[in-house]
Amino acid sequence: MGFFSFFSKEKKETLDKGLSKTKESVFSKIARAVAGKSKVDDEVLDNLEEVLITSDVGVETTLNIIKRIEERVARDKYVNTKELNTILREEIAALLTENNTMDSEEFSVPEGKKPYVIMVVGVNGVGKTTTIGKLAYQFKKKGLSVYLGAADTFRAAAVEQLDIWGERVGIPVIKQKMGSDPASVAYDTLASATANNADVVIIDTAGRLHNKIGLMNELTKIKNVMQKVVADAPHEVLLVLDGSTGQNAFEQAKQFTKATEVTAMAITKLDGTAKGGVVIGISDQFKIPVKYIGLGEGIEDLQAFRRKEFVDSLFGEENK
Repeated sequence: MGFFSFFSKEKKETLDKGLSKTKESVFSKIARAVAGKSKVDDEVLDNLEEVLITSDVGVETTLNIIKRIEERVARDKYVNTKELNTILREEIAALLTENNTMDSEEFSVPEGKKPYVIMVVGVNGVGKTTTIGKLAYQFKKKGLSVYLGAADTFRAAAVEQLDIWGERVGIPVIKQKMGSDPASVAYDTLASATANNADVVIIDTAGRLHNKIGLMNELTKIKNVMQKVVADAPHEVLLVLDGSTGQNAFEQAKQFTKATEVTAMAITKLDGTAKGGVVIGISDQFKIPVKYIGLGEGIEDLQAFRRKEFVDSLFGEENK
């Protein structure tokens, strides 16, 4: 844990600001749901159900949360509507804990895995390359040496964008010409990183979803080829989703989890949207930990996901 587990005031402010639209939306809906009520009863719970579903938490997760609150109401007999926010915070934080979403250490990699290989997947336009750049920046800031592999060889823009991030952060980007075999790029990246004793390797992959079998085969091939260099690579398969697309992000998560074994998720573009509830739903439905959240354009605006702080920012008291 140590010093880095400390959640700074600046980070909390970024989180609050990034989730402010979702919070305003959720708060005004909850206020309407409990209007004129002092006790949490069936009507309040029905209203709350609607609040959560329209906040992109997702139907199944909402029913899960409502069930937990119902059990609590039955247990405590009388629950004041003023306590509803606190109860929501506690139940959602508990739900996230059950979903394997543990607070990740601030941009650290496990010991004994060198290089630690992260394969990044996700459709085009979700902020995949930007997330890779910001992730690389955070790792480098921690004193780790990082290599990037441009294995999205279908879009010239993807390679260029990764190149720009490489220059900006000051780390090597391994690439080949357009249309090259992505697996071959991944192989070169790992070979180069291993030869240079790198700590972390991040591989960008093509974000095409129109052909699931093709995607599955491509990702499997990349994995197999990487294992020729690093036997247990990739150590992490990070799925990047655009939080501002709400329910669409669920669909993408569904497709990618079928195509490959996703082990962690990054949910981007949460600032500027009222759909932040999607983080709760996706984590609950897929039982895959949300590891990072994107809260803005700035290089520091990618944060390691922390359940309690996230839920506090979403359902915290207005006057705090």
